Amino acid sequence: MYNSHRGMGVPGAAPNNRLAELLDQVRAEFEAQGQRTAEYEHQLTAQIQEMDLVRQKVYQLEQTHITIKQRYEDDIARLHRELETRGRPSQSGVGGAHGGPSQPPPPAIGHGPRDLFGGIMAGAAAQGGPGLAPPPQEQPPPQGLPQHLAQAPPGLNPAPGPPQHAPFSGYGPAAPGINGYGPQAPQSTASPGPGKARTNPRGPPGGPATPQQGQAAPYPGSPAIPRPTPPPGQQQQQLALAQQQQQQQIPDVGNMLADLEVDQLPPNLKREGSDWFAIFNPRVRRVLDVNLVHNLPHSSVVCCVRFSRDGRYVATGCNRSAQIFDVEDGRQVSYLQDGSLPQDGDLYIRSVCFSPDGRYLATGAEDKIIRVWDIASRTIKHQFAGHEQDIYSLDFASNGRHIASGSGDRTVRLWNIESGQCVLTLAIEDGVTTVAISPDNQLVAAGSLDKSVRVWDTTTGFLVERLEGDPGHKDSVYSVAFAPNGKDLVSGSLDKTIRMWELTPPRGLAGGGPKGGKCVKIFEGHKDFVLSVALTPDGAWVMSGSKDRGVQFWDPQTGEAQLMLQGHKNSVISVAPSPTGNLFATGSGDTRARIW
Repeated sequence: MYNSHRGMGVPGAAPNNRLAELLDQVRAEFEAQGQRTAEYEHQLTAQIQEMDLVRQKVYQLEQTHITIKQRYEDDIARLHRELETRGRPSQSGVGGAHGGPSQPPPPAIGHGPRDLFGGIMAGAAAQGGPGLAPPPQEQPPPQGLPQHLAQAPPGLNPAPGPPQHAPFSGYGPAAPGINGYGPQAPQSTASPGPGKARTNPRGPPGGPATPQQGQAAPYPGSPAIPRPTPPPGQQQQQLALAQQQQQQQIPDVGNMLADLEVDQLPPNLKREGSDWFAIFNPRVRRVLDVNLVHNLPHSSVVCCVRFSRDGRYVATGCNRSAQIFDVEDGRQVSYLQDGSLPQDGDLYIRSVCFSPDGRYLATGAEDKIIRVWDIASRTIKHQFAGHEQDIYSLDFASNGRHIASGSGDRTVRLWNIESGQCVLTLAIEDGVTTVAISPDNQLVAAGSLDKSVRVWDTTTGFLVERLEGDPGHKDSVYSVAFAPNGKDLVSGSLDKTIRMWELTPPRGLAGGGPKGGKCVKIFEGHKDFVLSVALTPDGAWVMSGSKDRGVQFWDPQTGEAQLMLQGHKNSVISVAPSPTGNLFATGSGDTRARIW
C-alpha cells in the first residue's frame, strides 16, 4: 500500500513543471514588452522634445517677424509724418471742389492690420492700397469774385444746363433705383427743405419710361405737308422696329456697362439727371428705374451710410461725426460728435448702424472705440473698448441684444448691449474689413484682407464656413452681406468681383471642421475695386459700389447687371438699401451722400 501510494503521486509532478514553464514564458514576454515600452517612451520623449524645439523656433520666428513688421510700419508712419511736415500736396481734391472746407485725407493704407481703408480716401494708392479715383477737373471761378461767392452753397447745384457726360473716367455711376420708380422728370439734387413737399418722391410701381414718337420736322425750305397717321398697331410696330435696329448697333460689352457711351444710347436704355446718368443693360429686359431723391453734402469723405429699420432715417459717418437725416425731406435731424475728444487731427467714423428699435446708433471709428448713442438725447449710452486697431465695420443683431465689430487687429468681437461686455472674440490671421450678422442671429460673417470669408456660430464661436480657395476671391474682401433668407451670402472684393455663396447645411456641428460653401454666382462688370455690397430687402437684387465711382444692380439668378449709374465724382465707398421702401443710399469720397 505504501509503495503503491508513492507510485501514484509521481505522475502529478509533470503538470506542476509545465505550469512553471508557462509562468516563466509569461514572465519573459512581460519583461520583453516592458523593455519595448521603455524604448517607445524614450522615442516619444525624444519626439516631444524635438517638437518643443520646433515650436520654440516657430515662436522665435514669429516674434522676429512681428518685430520686423512693427519696425516696417513705424518707418512708414515716420516717412508719412515727414511728408506731411514737408507740405505734401493735396491729392484727393475732395473738399474744395464742392464748396466744403478742405480736409486732409485719411492715412493711406496698405495690406496690413492698420489703416485698411485710408487709401480708399487718399488721392493715390499709397503702399499698394486702393485709392480714391481723382475727381474730374472743374473750371476755376471767375476772377475778382470772393471764393465763398464763386462757389455754390452746400446742398445747391449750379444753374441747370445740358447734361454733360464724360467717358468712364469722368463722373461715377449714380446709384440705381429699385423697382418702384415710375417715369419721372429729373429732380434737383438739392433737398426741398422743411415744410416743402417733394414732387412724387416715391412714385407708384411702374416700368421703364417708354420713348414717345415725336413729329417729324419738315425739311428746311420744304412746305409742311401733313403726313397720314398710321394705325395704332402699325405705329407700335414701327417704334419697336426702330428700337430694335438701334439696339442692334450697340456694341456687346457684357456687364461692362461703363464701356457704353451714354450719348449714343436710345432713350429706353438710359436715364439722365443734371449731374448723373444711368445706363440700362441692352441685353436684358429693363425692369428697374432710378431717380435722385436727395443730395446730402458733407464736409469730408462719407465713409458709410445705413438706414434705420423703419426706413425713416439714414445715418452717415464722416470725419469726427455721425449724422442722421430725415429720408422724407432730407433734413439733418441729428449731429453726433464726441466733444470730449481732442479737436485736432482726423477721426473718421468707419461704420454706423441703427438698433432695431431705432433708439440707438452705434459708431465705430479709428480710435478703437465703439460708441452707442442715444439718438433722442444725443448722448453716449455705452462705450465698448477692447479692439487694438481701427474699427472698420459694425452690425446690430436683429434682436437688439448684440453688436458685432470687425477691426484691423484681426479680430471679430460680439458685444452684449446690456452688460457692455465682450461675449465672444474670434481671431483670424489678417485684418477684418467687414462683418455681418445673419437675420436669425445664429451666424456672423467676416471678410478679411487674406481674401477669405469666414462664418461662425454666434453661440459656440465655432467656425462653420471658410469661403476661399479656387472658387473664392483673388484679393482682399471688403464687404459681406447676408441675403434675407439667411442661407446665402454675397461678398465684394478688390479683385473687382462680387460673389454669391450658398452656405452649406447643416451648420454649427462641432468636430466636422469648417465647410466650404458653394460659390453659386460671380458678378463681373466693375472696372475697379468693389468696396460695398448689399441685397435689397426682398432679395431680388444685389447692389454694389465701387472705386470706379459706379453703383450697379445685379440679378442674383442670372448674374446679369440690370443697370449702372454714375452720380458721384469719386469712389462709392458705401451702399445701403432701405429696409422698407424703394430707396437706397450711397456714400462717396466726393464728400456727398445721396438718396435714390
